[in-house]
Amino acid sequence: MAKYKISNFLKVLLLPLLPLLASAQVIKKPIPDKLVVLTFDDAVVSHATYVAPLLKKYGFGATFYVCEFGGTPNFSDKTKYMTWEQIAGLNKMGFEVGNHTWHHTHVNKLSKEKLTAELEYIEQKCAEYHIPKPVTFAYPGYDTGRVALQVLREKGYRFARAGWDRLYQPEKDHPFLVPGYTTHTEKKDDIYTLINGAKNGNVAVLTIHGVPDDAHPWVTTSPAVFEELLNYLKTNHYKVIAMRDLEKYINVDALLTPKTQ
Repeated sequence: MAKYKISNFLKVLLLPLLPLLASAQVIKKPIPDKLVVLTFDDAVVSHATYVAPLLKKYGFGATFYVCEFGGTPNFSDKTKYMTWEQIAGLNKMGFEVGNHTWHHTHVNKLSKEKLTAELEYIEQKCAEYHIPKPVTFAYPGYDTGRVALQVLREKGYRFARAGWDRLYQPEKDHPFLVPGYTTHTEKKDDIYTLINGAKNGNVAVLTIHGVPDDAHPWVTTSPAVFEELLNYLKTNHYKVIAMRDLEKYINVDALLTPKTQ
């Protein structure tokens, strides 16, 4: 039943976009089998202290989606969350820094003006710390909405990652509705089921929170599970990239440019 509801919701959300998906030449060049995108949400401190150095060791790309929250959890607690200096360090290491809104607010609760302000705060902080303007976005709580699709396009974003725990199918999924699979320790076996499906044009996009995640223990991934995953990806010759790198394979302009009659 859950899959049915999600499917019908997406049909309604995508209705104005379906002509673009049908008519555009989506693929720039063949998508290789074993293509995996690693994404990390919420600016958790372990991203800087543990995750990024390990990714560099393996030679993997990744995107870190940053926000500052508001109230509780408290972004000022630097035992749990990164400083902006640490976030800038991720960029210097070659990783992508993406936008996760200022306050981690679900976009379906925001007006166009408020969502724009949420995005622009993170963009301004990135500029302050000499981080490139974000070109990809991750929906807080995985909630999407038509207003968000409009704002993201107007502001020049290229991809946006949601949830839904399934493979990304570039020829069927809109670039602002990229499915992601949320990892945590209790779902270890399911992670491998997903990444083994990364073939025949399908891409595995993983959503990872803290490793571990003391701020959000319900989505924690243990270091042991994480290191086992990275070793599996390396040993089995997966190509591991950031979200922005999907554009090497996908013709985003064809999908986002309105068609004239």
